[in-house]
Parts: sequence; structure tokens; C-alpha cells
Amino acid sequence: MSIVQNKKAFHDYFIEDRYEAGLVLEGWEVKAIRAGRANLKEAYVTVKDGALYLFGSHISPLTTASTHIHPDPLRTRKLLLHAAEIDKLTGKVQRAGYTLMPLNMHFKGGRVKLEIGLAKGKKQHDKRATEKEREGQREAQQAMKKSRRG
Repeated sequence: MSIVQNKKAFHDYFIEDRYEAGLVLEGWEVKAIRAGRANLKEAYVTVKDGALYLFGSHISPLTTASTHIHPDPLRTRKLLLHAAEIDKLTGKVQRAGYTLMPLNMHFKGGRVKLEIGLAKGKKQHDKRATEKEREGQREAQQAMKKSRRG
């Protein structure tokens, strides 16, 4: 069950590989995510000290959050992956010029998971070609609908 998706990642990058990572969250963050108050639009993943971290994701705290904590909506969150996966991703990011992008946040077995993608940036002409292809498919679908009705 998907909570939030990063549509901008698919527009700006070619996604070549996907990985599912756990997130280290605080209690108020989980409650806010359950309420659908998460945003991945400006988020990105970096490698630091042999671990992966999620930067720039915005989780708006609920108004009913406890008074004795001070929620930080843009807090850096650690991602949980197996060491072998982290090593593999680190190598590709450093050597091959890939980027790690958060694709979507979802629930799995009661836990919040983040799907990250190994991505390569699109050039402007690639974005235009994708847009043109999508528009062509949309027109074909509309033509099929009209032919079925008539």
C-alpha cells in the first residue's frame, strides 16, 4: 500500500534498479506518515560513513504531537539495508555516476519502507521524447474509446 510517490524522479531520471529499505523513524513521524503527511518531491539519498541517509523528505508533524518533543520535519533519516547492498550501491554511485532517488514510501507488514532507485539523469531531449511518447499513448487510448462508443 503506497503512501507517497516521487513522480518527479521518474520524470528526471532513468530508473535502472530498485531496492527496498527500512527507515529509522520517531513515533510522531510514523503517526504523521499514517495520516499521509509525507512528501518526497525534493528528497534524495546519500552515502555517508558506510550508511545511506534520506535528505530533504518532509514529514509534517500532526497538531496532536506531544508537547515535550520538538519535531523537525526535514530531519535526516537513516535507511536500513543489508551491508552487501550498501556496498554495491556505494560502488555504483561513486564509480558509474549513478544517483540514488527515493521512489515511494509504503507499508509492508506494519512497517514503513522506502523504495529507492538507482537512477541516471535524463537529458532535456530524453524528457521531451518521453513526454511525446506518453502523449501518443494517450491519444491512442482516446481514439480506442471513441471507436468503441460509435
